[in-house]
Amino acid sequence: MADSNKLIEFIATGKLEDAKNLLNETLAEGVSPQEIIDNYLIKGMETVGQRFEEGKAFVPNLLMAARAMKACMDILKPLMKEGSQKTLGTLVIGTVKGDLHDIGKNLVASMLEGCGFKVINLGVDVSGEQFVNAVKENNAQIVCLSALLTTTMNYMEEVIKTIEKEGLRDKVKIMIGGAPVNQEFADKIGADGYSSNANEAVILAKKVLNIC
Repeated sequence: MADSNKLIEFIATGKLEDAKNLLNETLAEGVSPQEIIDNYLIKGMETVGQRFEEGKAFVPNLLMAARAMKACMDILKPLMKEGSQKTLGTLVIGTVKGDLHDIGKNLVASMLEGCGFKVINLGVDVSGEQFVNAVKENNAQIVCLSALLTTTMNYMEEVIKTIEKEGLRDKVKIMIGGAPVNQEFADKIGADGYSSNANEAVILAKKVLNIC
């Protein structure tokens, strides 16, 4: 019999092949994909996130855990009925117009997805109109804006203004992140919050949606 609880640790430590093998054993024993996601995969991501907060894990560990989580999700998604996967909420994430940096943004996206959010990753060089369209098409509750350059961070305010003009501001929470921004800047441009790293982003996303 598979010791499915080990799957939590395999995800948390980024042991991709071990995680996939145990996942397949757990599926063979009749455990449903949603149970695996809720009871093992998400808990694995939460475990590495907690270790990161405590200084016991670092960015490479988060990347490895997110990679293992994605590999497991790639196995599970074809087995799940369309629309059956429970999520904490839907969010749209992208690096703002003029900025082509995406490593940090992709890590945040992976952590959010790994912890139970449906993530629409728009990539880099994303305009305000693209964010608006994605919110409308996906009925998103959160918009995450990323920038790594001081020359592009101010475009975040333009995105917020575009969202306001479209009458969507009261329907979405806006989070920002990236090396040049901080909480003071978030307050200045009217964002709902700022996070300095991927694990903080997960905590903030849950907070703005009032998820315990």
